[in-house]
Amino acid sequence: MEKYYITTAIAYASKKPHFGNTYEAIMTDAMTRYKRQRGFDVFMCTGTDEHGQKIEDLAKEAGVTPKAYVDGVAGEIRALWDKMNVSYDHFIRTTDDYHEAAVKKIFKRFFDQGDIYKGKYEGWYCTPCESFFTETQAEGGKCPDCGRSVQRAEEEAYFFKMSKYADRLMAHIEAHPDFIQPESRKKEMVNNFLKVEGGLQDLCVSRTSFSWGIPVDFDPKHVTYVWLDALTNYITAIGYDPDKSFEAQSEKFKKYWPADVHVIGKDILRFHTIYWPIFLMALDIPLPKQIFGHPWFNFGADKMSKSRGNVIYADELAERFGVDGVRYYALSEMPFANDGSITYETVIKRFNTDLVNNLGNLVKRTLDMQKKYFDKVIQAPTAPDALDEELKAACVKAYEGLVKNMDAFKIADALECVFELLSRANKYIDETTPWSLAKDESQRARLGTVLYNLLETIRHGAVMLRPFIPETAESILGMLETDQVDYATIGSADKFGGMTAGNTVGDSTVLFARIDEAKMLAELEAEMEAKKAAAEKASALPEKPEGCALIGIENFMNVELRTAKVVACESVPKAKKLLKLEVDLGYEKRQVVSGIAKFYKPEDLVGRKIILVANLKPATLCGIESNGMILASGEEEIRVVFLSDDTPLGERVR
Repeated sequence: MEKYYITTAIAYASKKPHFGNTYEAIMTDAMTRYKRQRGFDVFMCTGTDEHGQKIEDLAKEAGVTPKAYVDGVAGEIRALWDKMNVSYDHFIRTTDDYHEAAVKKIFKRFFDQGDIYKGKYEGWYCTPCESFFTETQAEGGKCPDCGRSVQRAEEEAYFFKMSKYADRLMAHIEAHPDFIQPESRKKEMVNNFLKVEGGLQDLCVSRTSFSWGIPVDFDPKHVTYVWLDALTNYITAIGYDPDKSFEAQSEKFKKYWPADVHVIGKDILRFHTIYWPIFLMALDIPLPKQIFGHPWFNFGADKMSKSRGNVIYADELAERFGVDGVRYYALSEMPFANDGSITYETVIKRFNTDLVNNLGNLVKRTLDMQKKYFDKVIQAPTAPDALDEELKAACVKAYEGLVKNMDAFKIADALECVFELLSRANKYIDETTPWSLAKDESQRARLGTVLYNLLETIRHGAVMLRPFIPETAESILGMLETDQVDYATIGSADKFGGMTAGNTVGDSTVLFARIDEAKMLAELEAEMEAKKAAAEKASALPEKPEGCALIGIENFMNVELRTAKVVACESVPKAKKLLKLEVDLGYEKRQVVSGIAKFYKPEDLVGRKIILVANLKPATLCGIESNGMILASGEEEIRVVFLSDDTPLGERVR
């Protein structure tokens, strides 16, 4: 049995993925199911990317540890994939022990063989994208990938010698025309990165300005930078051991590697088509056969954005349209190379036109006629007509189109082939008018033949739809009460005959209920306005609280705020709200008592840098002297103000 290893990019565990992010998992699942039906031994891998500065910052804001934060988000992502019926074989998390152990070994191996060197990074950094950029790339102080503001960064770091392998990668791309798909993406990568003046720049692969990452064993103040960490998931997930040669790897790894295709979003194409292949070359591992960079889903003409109130989530959409309704829209509306678009109007139109009318109505009225005219018993097709041959030919054409387009990753085109067949079947009903045949006893054999042909066409359609809308396809096949449910039973004219005469079909059910467009749009508009208002409120600066008197600069300057580091912390016996802290101001150490025990454990604070009100009069709390106050916000929930690790101690905060 031929193997097929397919992966998604691992979702960043910073927040719940929106519809555009979820599309990738749905699309990869459709390809996975298609290959399984074609008889391949498929292994599908997906998962979550869980390290980096952005996650560390979000965890601080939430008042939890980074691990606790990613545990929650990773669980939410996996639940969403499960809800969308994504049939993955392995769900990797980059906080998994086996992955972290392998990454440490890979980093050390690269260093030992001279691919990594220590240096200093100076440039612009985009936290959301976890990416560094040069002055030219970050034109106008904006990230060239996401458009957000970038920050100046300067820190010690290790770098990977990308230039060492650039020519070898270029040669591989030229020798393998399908390595990067679509073609437009390949041209973009080659022209913008490999053939630019000055050549391919070396890549920063470690960070020292934050700690939430996989430590570099031989230099523990460094953590592995996200791309060397995240990209290696594709090999660690199937058991790669950096200490072994390719020939000595596990049977699972040797069976499935190289990957047949990495499915990724176009925004991370550079990392997967340039950095990832070079890492593999340095490890002396074969490169993946193909990397497919799919387009984005926009809301109308705009990118989805919480601030615009136009973010759509797949699970929320499924509450109105069902899981298969969401899957069908995602797969049918995304072009091969250009961005797709989603609006509620187009979702409703697709749902009512394609799923309710074309598919659902065809299935229901065919089964209802079979029940009405033959008490559900399937008749032998003994009275053929030229129209029947056209219907059979349409089944063959649909299957051939499905295979051709799926093998080229043109999934929307593949689905269109199936729905053209369903349209032809509906036309066949209009052409043969079974209700008229039923009025003439002499046409009973012809009526039985017409209904047989419709049932068989529906079977062909349902088998072809299994990768795309699996629950619906299984429901249809269940109503047909047939065991002929795989690709081996369709695809040619001589296989048009899988329904067994004399058997019975089941009762029909409504597969998709028609949606009242005007009513739903009104409901959705009200919801979107509420979301937009909530987003605007959340992003707006808070109003000055009532009762706060204005003060002059001289009053403010009387408060001495100093940077400090918590070096020790413990609970205060018999005082549930209090913690006793020892803080280092650089020039002296102090004891401080703070009422934050409800919100922080001692281990959450030790080693963290904070702001201290340094000239506060000493106070005694529960018999313990306190010399200062920690700066924090909130009333119902207290949030300590934490500083970055590179903040000097004892600085005056102004």
